[in-house]
Amino acid sequence: MNTQPTLFTSFSPALLHLYDLSDSIVVIIDILRATSTISTALFNGAKAVIPVDSISRCIELGRQIEGITAGERDGKIAEGLQHGNSPFEYPREFVEGKTLVFTTTNGTRLLQMALDKGATEIVTGAFSNISVLCDYLMVMKRNVVLACAAWRDRINLEDSLFAGAVIHEVGKYFSINCDSSNIARSMYESAKEDLVGFMQKNNASHYHRLMGFGLEKDIRYCLTPDLANVLPKYDNGKLTVQ
Repeated sequence: MNTQPTLFTSFSPALLHLYDLSDSIVVIIDILRATSTISTALFNGAKAVIPVDSISRCIELGRQIEGITAGERDGKIAEGLQHGNSPFEYPREFVEGKTLVFTTTNGTRLLQMALDKGATEIVTGAFSNISVLCDYLMVMKRNVVLACAAWRDRINLEDSLFAGAVIHEVGKYFSINCDSSNIARSMYESAKEDLVGFMQKNNASHYHRLMGFGLEKDIRYCLTPDLANVLPKYDNGKLTVQ
């Protein structure tokens, strides 16, 4: 009898309801750029990141706690917020010891959905913290759901590639009976030598969207492993380093 924990991949928030989150570690994945930025801010000494699903709540809470209000809509700084969703906006000299109140088009919304669907443990994953995440998943020996934020419920390449990268590293420790996981792993293994080139060659929609804003530096950062190797874990309304 196979006693290994299970691993599933949800390619889109629209598919999340198909998975049992109550007995799983749910990994929120939003490579371009929310989960990359969250790990970077915490790696650079932010006290906590508070994810919220609306701009108005972000502004209100930021005022209450004197935090940094940050986030984006459709790839640009959201109106009324101080800062956007680029990892480069959160160097240590700016964020150390501070709390970030954060809202994004896809990633923070997905986290709230996971909570609403009964998730009992939530962490965030990005290439920037892939090693510490994979180590954690292997040590915990619990069921895992890799939850991709996608783009307005449409599957995207970068989140799927990251799910594949995780499975490439940890797959042998899990029982995987999940076609989306196998698709993700296969895609990553064909792309791993040049992720940026793979995104470019395959006309990745979010790649083109951010390139249109002049954000190639962000894209390259977000596809580079272990630049901010901390594990953001959600507890009591906040993401903090574990």
